[in-house]
Amino acid sequence: MAWPTALPLVAILRGITPDEAVDHVEALIAEGFDAIEIPLNSPDWRRSIPLAVDAAGDRALVGAGTVLSPDLVDEVADIGGHLLVTPNTDPAVIRQGVKRGMYACIGFATPSEAFVALAAGAQSLKLFPAANLGPGYVKAIRAVLPPDVPLLAVGGVTPDNLGDYLDAGCIGAGLGSDLYKPGQPVSRTRERAAAFVKAYRSV
Repeated sequence: MAWPTALPLVAILRGITPDEAVDHVEALIAEGFDAIEIPLNSPDWRRSIPLAVDAAGDRALVGAGTVLSPDLVDEVADIGGHLLVTPNTDPAVIRQGVKRGMYACIGFATPSEAFVALAAGAQSLKLFPAANLGPGYVKAIRAVLPPDVPLLAVGGVTPDNLGDYLDAGCIGAGLGSDLYKPGQPVSRTRERAAAFVKAYRSV
């Protein structure tokens, strides 16, 4: 298994609106991001995701987060999303994503959930909520996971602590409110993106 993009940092644009989507996607790509998710608890995601997909073209893997049912997997696939991110471990969602040719990054918190996700076809795993579990937990769980499974930390990751998670065994992270908050200016998104890329490359 391998992470499918050059930079294993996923930009989580929770709460973004269709009017903002393209400008923020362009700012992220300009700073080196090539994996972007729009969570399905964002307003009007059915418009935002295709706008983001079209804007990114082949420069970034774009899709949805907080995907909680097979029907939603189909909706996201039908509007061009290729990245499937979940906060939980639901084999039916994973299997449907794989069936639709999506790249599945599946949320888990325990070894049991991790192996259920992998058995259902997950191509990568996201430890969530990472901040509550910490780098020590990452190190412990990494020891029992297959060594080739990409593991991302999600939840509470900042430029200051990203290196701790990478040192513990994560290949990257999903970045939410420390990267993007609803309504923030594009300049802020670009500034935070640059800080995360710098932190990643300095490890």
